[in-house]
Amino acid sequence: MSTKIGNQAENAAAAFLQEKGYKIVDRNWRTRVCEIDVIAKKNHTIFFIEVKYRSSQRQGGGLDYITPKKLQQMSFAAENWVQEHAYSGDYQLSAIAVSRDFIVTDHIVDL
Repeated sequence: MSTKIGNQAENAAAAFLQEKGYKIVDRNWRTRVCEIDVIAKKNHTIFFIEVKYRSSQRQGGGLDYITPKKLQQMSFAAENWVQEHAYSGDYQLSAIAVSRDFIVTDHIVDL
């Protein structure tokens, strides 16, 4: 997937979240060893969101690619962000699937 397509998918996810009342805190936060696509806040909770783009559903939807290994990577990245920002509130891992037309097709609030 190209960077352009990834950015468009993340833009669609961020717009979806804003429509649902989330405030976007950061996008594409990364360190040398981890990354988070979108960080958003709603009701005093930070959401660390993985955006999964799929041009077709032939090999499964985007959320099908949230594997145990991916969950472990997401958790590691979230813990790094929490530590770096000295954040002591509630947080959750989340995921959003985006279709070929850059439409959010599914989302999970709490993984």
